[in-house]
Amino acid sequence: MSDMGTFRVDVEIENPLRAGERKTLQHVLVDTGAELSWFPGGVLESLGIQRRTIWRFRQADGTILARWTGLAFVNVAGRSASDDVVFGEPGDLVLLGARSLEGLNLRIEPRDKRLVDAGPAPAAAAACTSRARPLRRPGTRVLSAGGRRSGATSAKSARSVRATEARAPRPSKPAS
Repeated sequence: MSDMGTFRVDVEIENPLRAGERKTLQHVLVDTGAELSWFPGGVLESLGIQRRTIWRFRQADGTILARWTGLAFVNVAGRSASDDVVFGEPGDLVLLGARSLEGLNLRIEPRDKRLVDAGPAPAAAAACTSRARPLRRPGTRVLSAGGRRSGATSAKSARSVRATEARAPRPSKPAS
């Protein structure tokens, strides 16, 4: 098998419940075809990472593997992300998968065979309506799509904008 298009990086693994203690895995294969990252089970266990869920994986030859997964911090190139990682067994490859790369906001630079910043992360934004307004600093004006100025220009309209913003739905708190 050729190494054309493949490369390896060093990865630090950390237990989210025991922050600070890390294990370094050297020469981990970057594999965007793998959904999850695969690390040796012994390394994950030595950090106290709990086995939480059994995932099933289909190999290229069609056979199905079942492996335990657990939650870990994955640290690469000065960045950190939490992700489900696979407890690899003897003979399994050690891989940095697509979900970890997305969480780290890194992409592959194929020519130089390195990981680089993926740029601004995609986000869903509400359409500008009377209830959903673009963020702006107080006292600034926003140009509308037609080039007209919008925003408060008098004390009366400023009160109207504040009242409308007060009625806008707020994001809900995540469940504990």
